[in-house]
Formats: sequence, structure tokens, C-alpha cells
Amino acid sequence: MLLSAENIFKNYGMKQLLNGVSLYLNEGDRIGIIGINGTGKSTLLRILAGVSGPDSGNISTKPNIQISYLPQNPDINPEMTVLEQVMSDMPAEYREVNEYEAKSMLNKLGISDFTAKMGTLSGGQCKRVALAGTLIHPADILILDEPTNHLDSYMVSWLEERLNKFNGGLVMITHDRYFLERVVTKITELSRGKLYTYEANFSKYLELKSQREEMELASERKRQSILRREYQWIMRAARARGTKSKDRIERYHELKDRSGPEFDEKAKISSLSSRLGKKTIELKNISKKYGDKVVVNDFSYIISRDDRIGIVGRNGAGKSTLLNMMCGKISTDSGSVEIGDTVKIGYFTQDSRDLDPDKKVFDFIHDISDSVKTNDGTFSASQMLERFLFYPDLQQSLIGRLSGGEKRRLYLLSILMEAPNILVFDEPTNDLDIETLRILEDYIESFDGAVLSVSHDRYFLDKTAQQIFEVGENGNIRVFIGDYTDYTEKTANEKKQEETEKKASLQTNEKRTHALKFSFKEQREYETIDQDIADLENKIEECDKEIASQTSDYVKLQELTEQKEKLESELEYKTERWIYLNELAEEIEKRRNM
Repeated sequence: MLLSAENIFKNYGMKQLLNGVSLYLNEGDRIGIIGINGTGKSTLLRILAGVSGPDSGNISTKPNIQISYLPQNPDINPEMTVLEQVMSDMPAEYREVNEYEAKSMLNKLGISDFTAKMGTLSGGQCKRVALAGTLIHPADILILDEPTNHLDSYMVSWLEERLNKFNGGLVMITHDRYFLERVVTKITELSRGKLYTYEANFSKYLELKSQREEMELASERKRQSILRREYQWIMRAARARGTKSKDRIERYHELKDRSGPEFDEKAKISSLSSRLGKKTIELKNISKKYGDKVVVNDFSYIISRDDRIGIVGRNGAGKSTLLNMMCGKISTDSGSVEIGDTVKIGYFTQDSRDLDPDKKVFDFIHDISDSVKTNDGTFSASQMLERFLFYPDLQQSLIGRLSGGEKRRLYLLSILMEAPNILVFDEPTNDLDIETLRILEDYIESFDGAVLSVSHDRYFLDKTAQQIFEVGENGNIRVFIGDYTDYTEKTANEKKQEETEKKASLQTNEKRTHALKFSFKEQREYETIDQDIADLENKIEECDKEIASQTSDYVKLQELTEQKEKLESELEYKTERWIYLNELAEEIEKRRNM
């Protein structure tokens, strides 16, 4: 056992977050902690990491254990460089040895400027730098709070692979359901201050949780049935008041005093939308670039009123830029965006709009609208807050006292209160709990209007998208029909087709060998290939010298490394051609002399 937490209690103000919970972590365990926002998941992780203490209970670890912890909102030093920040918690003797691995990891996470000051990075970039620092630190236990936030799907796949190779103990909070499916061996649900642990990944957890709740409900139905029968017996005022009667009365009161099963409340979202006319949003040959980087290149599309579009691509490719142009928030360099007169866009951004921490929850929503009409009737601002799990006592709390997830849920409600008829989501799954995501997915399914979502959450896109826009290199946007799984299958088939065509080309070359003569092009290539190979070897040697001379310009180092890889790939191809051409020449000569 690497770590044990026993009988942990923790209060936050008047709220009991942890009520005598226990958790045990063995070597090789990978535990995913889930639960609705505001239940205390991040608080539990801070206690396990030793960052904060419980009100009571015991935390113990194996002697000399190393813990590496990624908080939900990492502390960064704005004056440090990226590389300095990654290495800041690492023992001095390890820093030089691990510098290359740190740079490699940062590149995988989309951070290539290692000398940039942390104060100049976005929140998402800072979280990725902090993740690199956590992963590179020598550790027996990894404790990660929302590690997949701000990662694109390629980065998430890389992280999945890395964590699956980790031999120590892992505890993490994540709402990425495919990540929970592929990485964790146990799921621990925090509900009403209690922990429920399932030896399962996500799909098995859903099955086991359903079984547990059914059993608890069956036990409760049985208890209520016995209570009704015993109550009737007591009300008949049995004449005999002997020992057996007294025991039966005591058993009745004991059974009556037992509490029934408690389940987490679920957010209730009714469909809200304004009338949408025939004309929605029309994109005509739109292009956009920043400096020399083209982020959107000559793209045209007419959004239908019932479109369900998922937008994917690497971080920095231009996904958010595309959304902002669609919504008219930024201008195009060329082309045009036409938005219909009846269009009312609800835009759920990555970082949420500024929520005033000194404003009360109720006042924030009431200022948007005091009531809204839904398919279920008209609801006041207070009633809508309750449907989003903000009960009267929480409605009077200041926004600044909410958890990160509760703020995201409040922000989502504020968007829906405006009754938009086109919904635009930029990374909506960041900090939203699984239950709220499931409700949101159901809401999108019944929403009477178009929905556009930039998301790295593969499960969310499978549930909500019917088309995928892939924002690729040089701003080229490809449109795929289907959900995210359909998209990955199609792109995998395309890659397979390319490999098949390459193989067919090689087979054609082999057939040409049997013809026992050079084509005109092959004859020219045969005469120059020795010099071509020599030139490539010289260029690689020069590249190696330049790499060795780079001590501080890590951007230049990255460029040189990529250049060397390209030259080596070209050399490998030329070498294969040299072998083929010389074998052909030898065979031709042999046939001539026969």
C-alpha cells in the first residue's frame, strides 16, 4: 500500500464535504474520482497530496514516498521561463539530466518556446506547462486534478499512453469519460460526503452503480412496507403489552429512524430557444491569418437550423478563431459572414465571461432575466437556479465562493437564460461534472436550433455531433459526415489507403526490375544518386554541429531538430533507391554477359 486515508472529515463553512471517508491506494492502482461539482473532489485531492489537512482523520504513506501533484489551478511564477517552471520542483541533481525529456514533453503538449515567460502564456498553456512539471517529477504517486483540460485529442491520447505505462499509484479527477474508460482500474464516486468505490472502468461503473442504486431502492421499498405493517399493528393498540410487544415496538422505532438512500440531485435543463428564421449563418470564402500563419483558408459553408457540428484540430490550429468569425466577434481578412436577422447566439466560451466574484448568485441570473418560458412551463430566476442545483442558501452566496465547476454550471445557465436559437460551445466540457454533461448532451439533442462545438472530449462529440470540421495545417478545413468515432475511422482508413498506395508503388518498382532495363528517369537517377547521398550526409553533419552549438535558443534548436529529422528521412529514402538501382544495374549487366 502506497497511501491510506482513513475516516477523513472536512467542513467548508457550514457544508460537510467529507464525512468519515476512507481511500486506499496500492501500487499499480489507477483511481478516477468523479462526482457533481462542489462535492469536494478537489478538496479530497489536496488532502491526499498533503497540501491541506483534514479536520480529523489519518493520512499515512509508505516511507520515503514521492508524490507529484497537479492542482486544478496551478501556481505559476510569471517571471520564470517555461523550462524553469517545469524544473522548479525538481531536485537540482536531476534537472540537467531531465532537460531533454522536459523539452520533448513540452513539444508533445504544444509548447515550443521554452524561454517564454510564464506571465505571457494563456491559462490553458500554463496548465499544460504545470502538467509537464508534474509528470517529469520523480514520483511513486501521481495526483492529478483535471489533467485533460486544455489538451487536444492528440495530447489526450499521448497522456493516456503515458499514464498506462506508469507503474506507481495514480489518483485523478477527470470528466473525460473515454479517458476513464481506458486508463483507470477503479472509479470512486464522491456523493453527499461519502465515497463509493467500484473496481471498474467507466462503462462497468455505470452498470455497477445502477445495480447498487436498485438494491438500495429495493431495500427502502421493503423497509417502507414493513413500517406500514408495523404501524397498523401499533395503531390497533394490541391489548397484550408483554416483552414481545415492547421489543416489537422498539424494532419499529429503530426501523423508522433509519434514513433512506440519498442520491445526488441532477440538474434539470428544459429546452429554451427563440424563433429562428430561414437564414442562419452563411460563410462565403472566409480566410484569416495572423502574421505568416494561416488559420482559416478560403472556407465556405451555410449553417442549417438543425446542424450539429463538432470542430476538432490541434491546439493553436484556429478552432476558436473559426468560431469567433462565425459569430461575428472577429473580422475576416477576406470573404464574408452573413448572420440572419432572427439569429440569437448563445456563446459558451473556454474561460467563461467575467463573473463578478462579489455578486450574489441569484442577482447574477436575475439581472439576465427574471423568468423564462420552457417546454415545461414558465420558471422564475430562482426556480431555474434550483433546476441547476443552486438551492436557496447557495443562491445568496457570493460567486467568488463557488467551486470552479459550480461557476461553469452557473455560466452555462446564464447562457441558456437568454434563450438563444444557435448554441456555440468552446470547450464546454472543461470543469463540468459528468452528470451535468449528460444532461447537457440530452438538452442539445432536443434543442430546436443549430449547435456548434469545439471540444477535445471525444465522448461528448460522439453524443452531440453529426458532422466534424477538421481544422488542419495552413487553415484548410475538411468536413466529415458523422460523429467523432466515424471521423477517426475515416481518417484511419485514409491513412491506410495512403500506405496501400505507397506499397503498390514499391511493387510497381519491383515489377520494373523484372523488365531488366532502366527507364530514362531511372538512368538519370542512377547517375546522380551517389552524389545526392553524399550531399545529404554533409547536410546532416552540418546540422549536428549547429545543434551542438545551441545552448539557449530552444526555438532554433527545435527547428534544427525538425530539419535533421527531415534530412534523415530523405537519406533513408535515397538509400533504399540506391540499393534498388544498383541491384537492377547488376542484373542488367549479368543478363548482357549471358
